[in-house]
Amino acid sequence: VTRAMRAVDGAIVLSCAVEGIMPQTETVLTQALRERVKPILFINKVDRLIKELKLTPEAMQERFIGVINSVNKLILKIAGEEYGRKWQVNVADGSVAFGSAFHNWALSIPFMKEKNLGFKDIIDVYEAGGDSYKVLQEKAAIHECILGAVIDHLPAPTDAQGYRIPKIWHGDREEAFGQSLMQCNKDGPVGFVVTKIEVDPQAGEIATGRVFSGTVKKGLSVFQSSLPSGQQGRIQQVFIRNGAKREIINHASAGNICGISGLKSFPGDTVSTVEAHPFEELSHIFDPVITKAIEAQVTSDLPKLIEVLQQVSKEDPSIKVEINEETGEHLISGMGELHLEVIENRIISEKNMKVKTSPPIVVYREAITKPGEEAEGKTPNKHNRLFFKVEPIEPAIADLIKRGEVPQERYKRKDLEVRQKFIDAGYDAKVADKIKAINNGNMILDGTRGIVQINEIMELVLDMFEDVMKKGPVASEPCIGVKVTLTDCKLHEDAIHRGPAQMYPAVREGIRASMRTANPVLFEPVQTMLFNAPEEYMGEISKLVANMRGQLIDMNSESGQVEVTAKVPVGEMFGMSNKLRSATGGRGTSSLIDQAFERLPDKLLAKVTRQIRDRKGLK
Repeated sequence: VTRAMRAVDGAIVLSCAVEGIMPQTETVLTQALRERVKPILFINKVDRLIKELKLTPEAMQERFIGVINSVNKLILKIAGEEYGRKWQVNVADGSVAFGSAFHNWALSIPFMKEKNLGFKDIIDVYEAGGDSYKVLQEKAAIHECILGAVIDHLPAPTDAQGYRIPKIWHGDREEAFGQSLMQCNKDGPVGFVVTKIEVDPQAGEIATGRVFSGTVKKGLSVFQSSLPSGQQGRIQQVFIRNGAKREIINHASAGNICGISGLKSFPGDTVSTVEAHPFEELSHIFDPVITKAIEAQVTSDLPKLIEVLQQVSKEDPSIKVEINEETGEHLISGMGELHLEVIENRIISEKNMKVKTSPPIVVYREAITKPGEEAEGKTPNKHNRLFFKVEPIEPAIADLIKRGEVPQERYKRKDLEVRQKFIDAGYDAKVADKIKAINNGNMILDGTRGIVQINEIMELVLDMFEDVMKKGPVASEPCIGVKVTLTDCKLHEDAIHRGPAQMYPAVREGIRASMRTANPVLFEPVQTMLFNAPEEYMGEISKLVANMRGQLIDMNSESGQVEVTAKVPVGEMFGMSNKLRSATGGRGTSSLIDQAFERLPDKLLAKVTRQIRDRKGLK
């Protein structure tokens, strides 16, 4: 869903008339509104309200109003005032439709007037029994109603790009490429974003994506953001999708979604005819929290396994694949046990590989709890000295980064809008100007004054900052919420004495030494889960949550069913689906609402740290 939202300007949000709003509704609205995609609402399974629950038209109306109000509340909460108010859905204008996808009919107020139909007619048809509902497929065809709402309420690319581009592309909007993106200009330079990769045995890799600017044609030479600067690829063919069928076309202009072959690209890649600032990276709402080591059963399959893993990570970018050259380990990380099982089965069945995997491992994060002392990093040749100080990022700023309102990248030029956001969140203007990069929720500032050669070494400092943030000092796990400041440096005049081989170790040791004095701790992934089961199993579910070191947040019981919301550490959730089945006689279900990293209890810190260090073979 996250990837698809980059390519489209509008979306139909589906909600169930019987169950009402589910945790997933909030997730998909967050994914859409984060990319400034305008939603309309379809309330499905209305046939069940009539046949199973036997509701009167008035009671049905109350149900619908409840769902619509909940969706509007979410839109306002996620999109904020400006778009939240403008994009509220309502029944009167037809941005809400009701119906049954199973029985192929749908209604909205404008559609009812046009077809001279009311809810009373629908109820009469169902009361006639049998397959009389088939009449509705002709009288109120679902595709007519929904496509009508799409045409009336979802924006055209030429309108949408004006407000979407500032949110998803952070380059200079005054230059030719920026102007062309804003205007959705089909005659401008090409700007194409890859959202999906499929591997086709005949055509090779096909990259599907959205053309934001220019016109994509076969034979075009293009730059890709995943390739080193200056390298170009060539588009071999352009496709358009017709259901499951792919058709070759001559060209696709700005505003369209198409497929291209001939390039080796990745989801989120920016493909352009000029070397341009790339689009913002595609960031998924949840990070991978569980890892398995995977190896080929037959040694001769090793090269094929590497190829298969690279393919899998392109087809599903929410899976992280790490091929460790030093230890020869291949690691796959995903959202949970089930996610990794699905991938494992896909490798075995679709790719015909015999593999074996390790028991699952939880992914932790490292963080600091207080400001560290200033620490010095010396280059191996003793000619340069760099001074670093670390501290936890302020909560308001961490929140700004988490909500995706500021781009996570290197800041090469001043962006006044982004700078203003930092100032609004509580930073002084001088501090906001010093921010050099944000990487996975960590940031680095340049706090030096009057150092002539600072720009020459800055890229090297940022390289190593990113490296340390991937592997923290406690257990070589990724860091979160760390703010690093380069406070001072003494540099050799001669550039030859401050190359990468000299600067990298100095930066690494300086940042790590300061982090060691800042009381570093581990954060563990915690998932907020929703458990549903019949009421009589309420006690069993509470017991299950307590046994997993979880905490109950909320309990509701309604019409014989109980809903339990609880926070559970991922490390304790292995085998949870089986435990839940046996505790509830197979009648309990669970779904994920949210995921966050929380501090690991102190009594477990030493034990977990030792386990991770032993597993990774760290001294």
